[in-house]
Amino acid sequence: MNYKMIIQYDGTRYNGWQRQSTTENTIQGKLEAILTKMTGTPVEIQGAGRTDAGVHAKGQVAHFQIDTDKTPEEIKNYINTYLPDDIGVLTLTQASPRFHSRLNAIGKIYCYHIAKDRAHNIFNRKYVYVHPEPLDVEAMKMATIYLHGQHDFKSFCGNGHIKKSTVRAIHNIQIEEDENEIRMTFHGNGFLQYMVRILAGTLIEVGEGKRDPHTMIELLETKDRKQAGATAPACGLTLVQVLYD
Repeated sequence: MNYKMIIQYDGTRYNGWQRQSTTENTIQGKLEAILTKMTGTPVEIQGAGRTDAGVHAKGQVAHFQIDTDKTPEEIKNYINTYLPDDIGVLTLTQASPRFHSRLNAIGKIYCYHIAKDRAHNIFNRKYVYVHPEPLDVEAMKMATIYLHGQHDFKSFCGNGHIKKSTVRAIHNIQIEEDENEIRMTFHGNGFLQYMVRILAGTLIEVGEGKRDPHTMIELLETKDRKQAGATAPACGLTLVQVLYD
């Protein structure tokens, strides 16, 4: 049977989603170990995306195939019983045999949280990037206009040796501000390695007055990672949702 699950996790103390041979401290690794224990045979999980070390998720999606007499609810309860407190399976359902969490995804939504000061964010300090200096939010919003649509985002890719296409479509970047926080929500058909964090870092530099919003056009055309902004800290980023037809 093929199963689909939606997972949330606090990525603070993990080395990212993807299983690694050098450490057991990954989200994928924790889940696979529990399912392997439950079934008595090795189980491989495929995730919709490979969140970086320190990045969080409210709606990561994954799928796996096992043979078991347990119901989906029993499988979910079994996994949650053995997971650490900072990882949880929200839903687990039987999926069609052809469902693939990554290949069938048509989009993802990420949110980057910037706190204006530490004092107002004591209880969610692990999920925000504290930037006490004022940011020009209107300039940041102007810069996003040039990033919307389909472009070659090689300048915003953290993998300098990537051989696959770096063309992606950003449907929307929404920036909201309140008294204590600035939130940047990125909705696209897919994102390259570190792409959202590099976009966030570049927009922060626009807000700091270090970049002109209109230079986003030139930045896309250069296809040079060195010309883009710094990679924003992982703690501020959360995978909100993976979208399917």
